[in-house]
Amino acid sequence: MSMALFDTHAHYDSHKFDSDRDEVLSALPGFGVELVVNPGCDLESSRKAVELAGRYPFVYAAVGVHPEDCGDWKDEDVEELRSLAAEPRVVAIGEIGLDYYWPENPPRELQKRVFRSQLVLARELDLPVIVHDREAHGDSMDIVREFPGVRGVFHCFSGSAEMAKELVKLGWMISFTGVLTYKNARKAVEAAQAIPLERIMIETDSPYMAPVPCRGKRNHSGYVGYICERLAEIKGISSDQCSRMTRQNGVDFFRIQE
Repeated sequence: MSMALFDTHAHYDSHKFDSDRDEVLSALPGFGVELVVNPGCDLESSRKAVELAGRYPFVYAAVGVHPEDCGDWKDEDVEELRSLAAEPRVVAIGEIGLDYYWPENPPRELQKRVFRSQLVLARELDLPVIVHDREAHGDSMDIVREFPGVRGVFHCFSGSAEMAKELVKLGWMISFTGVLTYKNARKAVEAAQAIPLERIMIETDSPYMAPVPCRGKRNHSGYVGYICERLAEIKGISSDQCSRMTRQNGVDFFRIQE
């Protein structure tokens, strides 16, 4: 398999990699993985993401506060994100957004406020955003429309084909995970069919949601090839062509200077 792959979303700052982080990361080029973006979920993990990007030439960072982690948000947190975003290997603001799935998540109004604050920052810094949207499609779309100057990606896309088409119309990208390989993944497959390949990126969302045939294992970027193969199948192209195009999409989107 001679694929040149870009895993556009993986959390190597996660404690699930504490025992073998360096081993896992050092092995990735052997899987054809040429680039990885590691988004933060709070200030601490954003700092870790920046530090990892400094250690590995193929790792880039995004900095942001995830909706599940925004419970203790203070308005001055934006200032720390702004200074982290000035680091040379930070390519986006993320992971930000809305998550209405867990009842114990921070209140919805707070999530929206934190989401908007970070979109304002992205607009100021002219950086793309990585959006997490879980069971919050309507509100996520409404808020994104308030910021026509900001471009971004809905990562781990779980919306409908109609929503994917609308995002593409707004100039946004869609990113698919290992869910694309699952038997019951009808919605993700329909969304992937509905939009042009130029607007699609692929990601593992490691350590979560490993693709078939590795489902149930701890995920890592080495498995992104399985997602690429499935997307190639859906689009009726070769895996090699799919890996080249999704890699280029990621490079253009994150404005990575190679």
